[in-house]
Amino acid sequence: MLVKQIWTANAYRNFNYLIACPQSGEALAIDPLDYEKCLDAAKQAGWTITQILNTHEHRDHTGGNDALVQRTGAQVLAHRNAKDKIAGMARGLAAGDVVKVGRSVDLEVLDTPGHTMAHVCLLARADSPALFCGDTLFNAGAGNCHNGGHPAELYNTFAQQLARLPEATSIYPGHDYIENNLRFTLDREPDNARAAAMLQRLSGQDPSQAYVTTLADEREINTFFRLTSASVIARLRDAFPDLPEQPDPKTVFLKLRELRNQW
Repeated sequence: MLVKQIWTANAYRNFNYLIACPQSGEALAIDPLDYEKCLDAAKQAGWTITQILNTHEHRDHTGGNDALVQRTGAQVLAHRNAKDKIAGMARGLAAGDVVKVGRSVDLEVLDTPGHTMAHVCLLARADSPALFCGDTLFNAGAGNCHNGGHPAELYNTFAQQLARLPEATSIYPGHDYIENNLRFTLDREPDNARAAAMLQRLSGQDPSQAYVTTLADEREINTFFRLTSASVIARLRDAFPDLPEQPDPKTVFLKLRELRNQW
């Protein structure tokens, strides 16, 4: 499997992706908002875009579909419940489905509600596992639930699916928010030395050559995975004095998401 992370340099700080089969040169474009950059990257690599995968229905992820379909004839894939929200869908996806790219790449579909209720992630279960996670999981953060989502569903996605993936899984999100997310982690857990070191290391990084975290990294630097941390809970009690003495992980997650909405 060959992966190109494409930095759009737009106001929304989107990442687009190409996943290609090294044998056939066929490629899947993930959330190709900047279709011109996707086409240029494919041309430079000698790849042919044959499929488009939208992780969810928001316009900053689907806005390049029409132009890319016109230029390539690619088929559009997305969550089956997005069929009335994404024009021209050729295939609706459900949990456990497989997206094949060329002759050698198989990507497992994860149904990952929370940011929206029609969100999918793609998981490459290979020697070097990788998760293409749209706006569900960000480097050091979690998606919001403002436009068609639900925070309790997002917690379930984190707890029941993402947290169980192999620790070596590379994390490829839909946006570059890592610096601000690390600052939120440190606001919630000031003694998180790993997050502090990573923020110092990545401050001002060039997103066109972005650092790719792993799930092992996320467990240490992403406050939405650190739900039993004594420091996180103590700081959370400052904002929510009625927090139980030993809050359950779901309560901690939901309160963190509430704080992040205003941070």
